[in-house]
Amino acid sequence: IRNSLMEAAGELHGQISMYCSVTASYSFLFDMLTRFRADHPGVEIRLHTGDPEEAVNRVLAGNEDLSIGARPGRLPTGLAFRPITRSPLVFIAAKSERRRLPDAGPGSRAEAWSRTPMILPERGVGRSRVDAWFRRLGATPTVYAQVAGNEAIVSMVSLGFGVGVVPHIVLDNSALAETVRVLDVQPELAPYEVGLFAQEKRLASPIIDALWSEQGL
Repeated sequence: IRNSLMEAAGELHGQISMYCSVTASYSFLFDMLTRFRADHPGVEIRLHTGDPEEAVNRVLAGNEDLSIGARPGRLPTGLAFRPITRSPLVFIAAKSERRRLPDAGPGSRAEAWSRTPMILPERGVGRSRVDAWFRRLGATPTVYAQVAGNEAIVSMVSLGFGVGVVPHIVLDNSALAETVRVLDVQPELAPYEVGLFAQEKRLASPIIDALWSEQGL
């Protein structure tokens, strides 16, 4: 009934909630929400930020109408995904770090990587791809720290605690980008496909559909 009344009125009023990482708020939300607010000034936007690996769960649980995150290998039933961009998933080290890179050190490549302290995501798309990369190499990573949030990984790497793995888009928006360097590691990890998540059934809401269909994404 609410949806029908809004459509009949020709102007949207109500509230929409979104969830994303701090990096995503820098990278995508400014342009997206600027256009949306201009087109629909009567809609109140509630924004929550946090660990990007929570993006899917928060939408599925009904805590958020929309979220921004990396597409998992398999989409859960009932979840819609709209791609926004792709970002390489890269290995990074501190510029001040003087130790040999794993690919340039003595001994076998697998042994060198096994001795390298790693700063890794606790879970999610990035962690699963790094774990698979080490398995293909025949190595077991030495995990120095498991971190929630890509920005925290950049911080720990910049201090010289180990090698980290983050989407390149995080470096593009990080105040610490000049303190780390991207390593030329082969084979490369599969890139992140970043986009919007929503429950398919919730797209029937004119408010949610208006932001989902925002031009320029």
